[in-house]
Amino acid sequence: QVQVVESGGRLVQAGDSLRLSCTASGGRTFPNYTMGWFRQAPGKERDFVAGITWSGGTTYYAESVIGRFTISRDTGKNTVYLQMNTLKPEDTAVYYCAARDGLGIKTGRYEYEFWGQGTQVTVSS
Repeated sequence: QVQVVESGGRLVQAGDSLRLSCTASGGRTFPNYTMGWFRQAPGKERDFVAGITWSGGTTYYAESVIGRFTISRDTGKNTVYLQMNTLKPEDTAVYYCAARDGLGIKTGRYEYEFWGQGTQVTVSS
């Protein structure tokens, strides 16, 4: 059973930067895992933001965050990061970290088996 715990969300102003962290534990075969960040705004679906393969570090982003967000991982710390720059009010959401046992980045939320509790990011205008 894999556990993931997010941290780093807070209230920021438009144009600010913020880094979210996601620490994973309990997995025996992390090199075979893919990690993803999703976000869910009030009244909306939980949408894919970015993903990364644990082993090779291949990344993929939602079009809305390309050029502003960067996903990375530190295999020694079992931690995945989401660096968010030039934040906009529309980035306001609860951000979730998720893990799936399998290679290949998927954008559908149901492809991921393990989820964190989420961390709130609020961007004021």
